[in-house]
Amino acid sequence: MSTKHISNAMTVDVEDYFQVSAFEKNISRNDWDKLPCRVEANTHRILDMFARYDVSATFFTLGWVAQRYPDLIKRIVDDGHELACHGFSHIRVTEQTPEEFRDDVIRAKSLLEDIGGVAVKGYRAASYSIGASNLWALDVLEDIGFDYSSSIYPVKHDLYGMPDAPRFSFEPTAKKKLLEVPVTTVRFGNRNIPCGGGGYFRLFPYSISKYALARVNNLEGQSGVFYFHPWEIDPDQPRQKNIPLKTRFRHYLNLHRMERRLERLLGDFSWNTMGAIFLER
Repeated sequence: MSTKHISNAMTVDVEDYFQVSAFEKNISRNDWDKLPCRVEANTHRILDMFARYDVSATFFTLGWVAQRYPDLIKRIVDDGHELACHGFSHIRVTEQTPEEFRDDVIRAKSLLEDIGGVAVKGYRAASYSIGASNLWALDVLEDIGFDYSSSIYPVKHDLYGMPDAPRFSFEPTAKKKLLEVPVTTVRFGNRNIPCGGGGYFRLFPYSISKYALARVNNLEGQSGVFYFHPWEIDPDQPRQKNIPLKTRFRHYLNLHRMERRLERLLGDFSWNTMGAIFLER
């Protein structure tokens, strides 16, 4: 079965290990600058890997990271990848007022554009925190000038998700100027099963992830959206103590296998940026 006749979007959420939402009760934002940062080196490793496989990707980047590592942002752009916005400080949209959300996104978008020297057209919410209760955020993104968002995950999950949302790209606002591109799922029975990366990619055997994405490409004729984080290729990152067992399992599972699985994925499928796939049709 061919897996390369349709291009999928490869995306990276550029944040460090201590910035994940699951650690927010254990690690204060006030302590971020005191912790050993690994996002710069890990993202350079990812850029090197993409170069080996001739893959162009979209990097949804925190303003916090861009502010501290401007040369990393410049390399992302210089290497031909798409620079996109992940907010400034990785605050979930569910924890923000519309005014706070607008200010956070404008601050991050402006900084990324100033450093990268390119227009930032895409946005992804921290922890996919746009859903049925706060769809107003999509109108804010549209007003600010984004062309697309990838912030809704059409799954049922204890931390995020909008299982009734469309599985593929759709226009969510009245003005229809913004495109929402959900992370990819595969339909089994009456349930959407994640196959777009993250912890699920580390949990399931690679053969299952490959089968699911190929099914989306070959049977549904759709491009997929895959995502991962720089900390997921870093089994040597500092280990957090006193975190719940579920959080520990989700965060640290199979980190030592992630890079090799990614290399298989890069070789087995065709990849491009979000903008190239969904905006240039």
